[in-house]
Amino acid sequence: MTNDKHPSISVKDFQSEAVPDWCAGCGDFGILRAIERALVSLGRRPEEVAVFGGIGCSGKSPYYLSTYGVHTLHGRVLPFAFGAKLANPALTVLALGGDGDGLGIGGGHFLNAGRRNLDLTYILFNNGVYGLTKGQAAPTLRAGDQTKAMPSPNWQGEVNPLMLALTAGFSWVGRGYAYDVKQLSELVVQAITQPGLAYLDVLQPCPVYNDLYTKEWFAGDDREPRLPRLYTLETEGYEPRVPKGASESERQRVVCEAYAKSQEWGARIPTGVFLQDLSRPFLLDELAARQPGYPQTAPATRCIADAKGQSTADLSAVLERLTVVRSEG
Repeated sequence: MTNDKHPSISVKDFQSEAVPDWCAGCGDFGILRAIERALVSLGRRPEEVAVFGGIGCSGKSPYYLSTYGVHTLHGRVLPFAFGAKLANPALTVLALGGDGDGLGIGGGHFLNAGRRNLDLTYILFNNGVYGLTKGQAAPTLRAGDQTKAMPSPNWQGEVNPLMLALTAGFSWVGRGYAYDVKQLSELVVQAITQPGLAYLDVLQPCPVYNDLYTKEWFAGDDREPRLPRLYTLETEGYEPRVPKGASESERQRVVCEAYAKSQEWGARIPTGVFLQDLSRPFLLDELAARQPGYPQTAPATRCIADAKGQSTADLSAVLERLTVVRSEG
């Protein structure tokens, strides 16, 4: 893996000194490797990237990447990531979190993020369970499923994150598999280069708590072990692209096809790009039109201190409004 823009940069430059403490065989390792490879192939430097983690096993990811990183609050990874991107549009911003973190308590932020179509990438580690807290059913676990960590079958209906992202308005929607690092790395590259909000769902087996959707299960159909469950959409001629200037009816046609593909599960499970929408407005373009000088005048570009470290903020107007004037008499 080479970095053509910065030839001296390699995957090792994106690896921190912290050693991942995930369980042996965890799919998180594959996702981490795919992100590292994608950033190198895109020509990024570590200081050009900011990674935000949610709560759970996946939320530890910022510790293992030698980039800017923030370990955020439960369900709040997207608001933190949005704030960073708006403050410094030059940053490559990645939000990483699990299905419980992002689709449970974070579900409201997930929905509203799609409305804004800001240029960042949300990668969801999807394993169907709360791995860090001993395997409770997460929002993506299907009704009737019972993993070895559960005393009884899951009685709640599952959330389809791909359909949710398509409905919310994400402009790029894809799915990868944690153990297919090559394809996953290519998907991360496409998600990052999409000018709007990208959602990448990653099927990530949990070898400790989820004994239903294992590496072996994904590798083959029980009815025909030689036939793999996972297939790539592009191999069947699926076209996810909505070009700039496309009509709303054309956009809806592609979205409806993506809806249908997102519901395939069991004997055949699609991976790849479900939607690449270039027809919708992008938030950074909207801000540039409304705020002259943006993004050159974004908060991160402003000088906040002088050479001595003293604040350069002028609070005189604020203080003047707060001045209390006593009246005589």
